[in-house]
Amino acid sequence: MVENKQKYWAIILGGSSGLGLASAKKLAQDGFNICIVHRNARSEMAEILQEFEKIKSQNISFVNFNLDALNIDSQQKIISEFKEVLGEAKVKILVHSIAKGNLKAMVSEGDSILSSDDFMITFQAMAVSLYDWTQLLFQNKLFAEDARIIAFTSEGSSKPWKYYAAVSAAKASLEAISRSIALEFAPFGIKCNCIQAGVTNTRSLQMIPGSENLIKNSIERNPNKRLTTPEDVANVVSLLCKDEANWITGNIIPVDGGEHLQ
Repeated sequence: MVENKQKYWAIILGGSSGLGLASAKKLAQDGFNICIVHRNARSEMAEILQEFEKIKSQNISFVNFNLDALNIDSQQKIISEFKEVLGEAKVKILVHSIAKGNLKAMVSEGDSILSSDDFMITFQAMAVSLYDWTQLLFQNKLFAEDARIIAFTSEGSSKPWKYYAAVSAAKASLEAISRSIALEFAPFGIKCNCIQAGVTNTRSLQMIPGSENLIKNSIERNPNKRLTTPEDVANVVSLLCKDEANWITGNIIPVDGGEHLQ
């Protein structure tokens, strides 16, 4: 019997660009209804709405919330309004693609240096919020049976890059939190994995000082001699959400064309 995916929703946190947007598009192609939570300025919305129209064209239900996914009041507003859209349906997939981190050096003569507050802001946004949203959906009984949670990490979680210290710490924590979610929520049918994406030329990467060198080095290291694309990552999100992947949980899965091998 073929599963009716249209009774299921995927929530994408940070789904207006990059890996989150690519994942939303792919999951819509797979037949899932899509809810995107994002935070963008009015000046950015014309282009973003064009991308959202592409998702809607897949003949699925779609809703988006241009609200701060990290703000408690906004979270409650989103859940309240989303419940009305959801009806009797359930959330099968939660994709965490929030990229809000401080990119500062630890030592600098001129520019401001990384502070403990910078670490905490980045840690909350890029790690703890995975747990916050898991609990939000769980406490509101919105998860379907056999739900899938997917978060995006990077090789920077274990390898130091200049200007990346706060994000590196957050990514390492994100991986630890995802493993604990996989363990403690297993009795409720929830699976949780991290995708370790290869270097991908997204807006988040371009914000890292010296990203040009990072791109060049990544292409040289990669046995396939190219960067990872958002679509490469979205394809694996899709794979992890298939029924056949229901025994995969608590893993950090490299999706980088072998970039991590050397």
